[in-house]
Amino acid sequence: MKLSLPFLSFLLINFLSGYAQNVPVQKITDKPTIDGDLSDWKTSFSRPFVIHNSGEKATQNTVVSLSWNEENLYVAYRSIDSQIVGKPQSKDSEIYKTDDLVEIFIDPDGDGQNYIEIGVNAFSTNYDMLIKCISPECGGWKTSTSFDISGLEAVSKITPEGFCTEIKIPFSSLEKIQNGHFSKPKIGTKWKGNTFRIDYGNTTEYLALQPYKSLKFGFHQPQEFAVFEFVE
Repeated sequence: MKLSLPFLSFLLINFLSGYAQNVPVQKITDKPTIDGDLSDWKTSFSRPFVIHNSGEKATQNTVVSLSWNEENLYVAYRSIDSQIVGKPQSKDSEIYKTDDLVEIFIDPDGDGQNYIEIGVNAFSTNYDMLIKCISPECGGWKTSTSFDISGLEAVSKITPEGFCTEIKIPFSSLEKIQNGHFSKPKIGTKWKGNTFRIDYGNTTEYLALQPYKSLKFGFHQPQEFAVFEFVE
């Protein structure tokens, strides 16, 4: 695959500074099979995740890759894990409280409201949630676990090194988010969002691709989300 100039710039910025300003979402022409096997994954992976509120190095590495075609957003994670914590559970279980998992938050219009959260553990249990608001101005936390992304696929595969995860998010499902102001991406489109991992084990760590400069604890700080940029 020929790497675009924006993607090469992203890699250089990460190498020099350790902080991502824009996260490239590489366009592809094929339709990846969502099975947790990343041997056929074609787009490059990021630098390792870091502690989300300090930027410090994680105990175990996690990397992510994002790609897209005309129909879907695809996300793949490689998570090193010497002690996997969790088990198969029912859809929309609160696995973020108990299980090793990876997450993605997506806020297409960047207003900090009506953004989605998806989490997947090492055993392919997943949840999808609509975050309607978390700020005092609108009364604090308002979430909807009854929200479902139609066509969502999420599969993890346990490996000798840890686990790998693949997620497919149909763009058509995001159009149904009330007041989400979603528009189907094209080259140059920018969304706010971030990717995360919770690593339970000897030391619990909350990790992110882009750490939060405010140093505040907690993933739900939409004002500090990264920028997902859809590129050729």
